Amino acid sequence: MEHTEIGVVHTSITRADPEAVAALSAFGVATIHEAMGRTGLMRPYLRPVHPKARLCGTAVTVLLQPGDNWMLHVAAEQIRDGDVVVAACTTESEDGFFGDLLATSFRARGCTGLVIDGGVRDVADLEQMDFPVFARAVNAKGTVKATLGSVNVPVVCANALVRPGDVVVADADGVVVVPRERAAEVAEASARREAAEEGKRARFRAGELGLDMYGMRGPLTELGLRYETRHETRHETRG
Repeated sequence: MEHTEIGVVHTSITRADPEAVAALSAFGVATIHEAMGRTGLMRPYLRPVHPKARLCGTAVTVLLQPGDNWMLHVAAEQIRDGDVVVAACTTESEDGFFGDLLATSFRARGCTGLVIDGGVRDVADLEQMDFPVFARAVNAKGTVKATLGSVNVPVVCANALVRPGDVVVADADGVVVVPRERAAEVAEASARREAAEEGKRARFRAGELGLDMYGMRGPLTELGLRYETRHETRHETRG
């Protein structure tokens, strides 16, 4: 997908159903990714900038120009309660697009966090604020305000397509995007998967092996896996 809209702010977007978003917030990124058919993950180089960072919300998307954070200020006006700002860039840039001042502005509008394929700074302040940020880099280098990008257009952030209003969930395992029209379905699938995993967890606690639980022994034997017992030979030394 190519970014085709520059210099536009879409002020009316369709957000995922709030009940479905709330349901998704109960699950981890790995569970949601698996429940959605192993799709939706952003590249793993996006990392939480402080240990407590976790977020779930509907996407307000931003297309930035390298070294320019003007559109983040423009995006603040479009934020509603429960939104997550997802910022991509027209080309790779690790400059510090975002810091505690923008976080303060975003939070005042009801923002629940930021995902950005770029750099951020003021990490200690962000941690003290408990404002969750997932970023490509931490970089003290500042940015300018000189070039137009766009707000609320489809963007590709860390190799994942994000449309305005999609659900974004992020935790220590990464960032996943759930298409807004699939939010309720994926929440239900995630609940089923988590229930099944709890059953497996109980069996593991009881000492059962994955080899037996998942029926692995037959396929391993067919591929030629052998179990051998090595008998040590003792050599006597004559004096």
